[in-house]
Amino acid sequence: MQNKSVMVLGAAVGAAIMYGIVSFFGPQSGQMQNVELRPDDLKLVALGKKVYDANCASCHGAKFEGQANWRERGDDGLLPAPPHDETGHTWHHPDAMLFALTKYGPAAIAGNDYKSAMPAYENTLTDEEILASLSYIKSRWPDEISQRHDQINQSAAQQQ
Repeated sequence: MQNKSVMVLGAAVGAAIMYGIVSFFGPQSGQMQNVELRPDDLKLVALGKKVYDANCASCHGAKFEGQANWRERGDDGLLPAPPHDETGHTWHHPDAMLFALTKYGPAAIAGNDYKSAMPAYENTLTDEEILASLSYIKSRWPDEISQRHDQINQSAAQQQ
């Protein structure tokens, strides 16, 4: 139980820091503060599945499994696509961070010299489609992970 509490606290602190970075330095930061995933919205989740299948599954996996060795940079210097299931780190980030990473790409958040195979979807997907795909991902997480992600969102909101 203590390990689980420490893990949740660590994830919440890390998420709050990342959320602060996006809120203060990220592109169009005011817009991102209002992002809230809706994994219980069946219509949005259905749209999200279509968006995910067409735009995300080729790298992150049809079953959210990600690419092999996703924590290790390849010969090209890039990290493979991480899983979006409970084994990955997606759920460690608040909604606004996930939205910003998807819309603007990792380089816009981590710094322009950060190299990633993940494209920015700003000119490919609408905000609604991005929100839908992320809501779909969250809808597939086990209840415990979804609840922990909700706690991370609450912690990030308190940091504003």
